[in-house]
Amino acid sequence: MKYLLLFLILPFFMSSQADKTMVADNQWLTNYETAMQSATKNNKNVLVYFTGSDWCQPCKMLKKDLFESADFMALADKYVLLYIDIPMNRDLLTVEQLQHNKELSSKLNKKGAVPLLKILDKNGKELDMYSGYSMNGETRYHLDLLEKYKS
Repeated sequence: MKYLLLFLILPFFMSSQADKTMVADNQWLTNYETAMQSATKNNKNVLVYFTGSDWCQPCKMLKKDLFESADFMALADKYVLLYIDIPMNRDLLTVEQLQHNKELSSKLNKKGAVPLLKILDKNGKELDMYSGYSMNGETRYHLDLLEKYKS
């Protein structure tokens, strides 16, 4: 029985750890002000990614299909990357980070759509966005958006 419970719980721990490494591996920032300062300093647009890392299945698949792809890696350095997560498991973020993410979501993602890619210029002006993912491996629309606004 213990092994069955461990077998059922292990994927949850692995998926939440994987999302934490996404932030580290691709140089994703988690603070809006820091991202905007970097965008101004480096004259880049900001890619804001809104996700529900531990509950949104399309978000999990988009991470694998888009953010871990060579095509995305080739474009990632053209942007300042900002990762905004609203997980169900409140232990995945600090209270301060969760509050920051909720406040930013209420300003930039009023409908609460996830996954959502939003492009901001270095002054914070919204340029474009793309919402959703059909989980079929087709990321061309996402990549086209990134190609269009790369700095």
